[in-house]
Amino acid sequence: MAVTTDIAATYRGPGAVMRRLLAMGQREDRALAMAMGACFLTFLSSLPRLAREAHLTETSLDQMLGGALMGWIFIAPLGLYAIAALSHLVAKAVGGRGDWYGARLALFWSFLASTPLILLNGLVAGLVGPGAGLTLVGVAWCAIFAWFWLRSLKIAEEGA
Repeated sequence: MAVTTDIAATYRGPGAVMRRLLAMGQREDRALAMAMGACFLTFLSSLPRLAREAHLTETSLDQMLGGALMGWIFIAPLGLYAIAALSHLVAKAVGGRGDWYGARLALFWSFLASTPLILLNGLVAGLVGPGAGLTLVGVAWCAIFAWFWLRSLKIAEEGA
């Protein structure tokens, strides 16, 4: 299926999509593409907020964009790998039977599938600014991401 179709299907049932992704076989290039795609979309979502901050504080937008690009494209994927490894170790400690790849795929897919809310959060941060709306969208993103990740990790740690 197309990525956008899978993202929509994840909002209806993250477990079914995770099972389908795991059934496609272990492909590290696919997992890395998910992580990089999610990080790129998160970088894009930060552009309205950064433009707003640069305008309000009269600082250089170029420097802010450079820092965000470095953080989201080069550093964040490494952090995602570390978080996935930790989640696998915790799952193993409580009886998980999955593998390292499944834990990575669960985190990376959950992050990518939640990017529509990340993009909405970026728009609210840039156009509306701090306030109840931004908090509401942020909390909604956190809840959806946690639901996707925990459900996907449960499926991945069931083992073969």
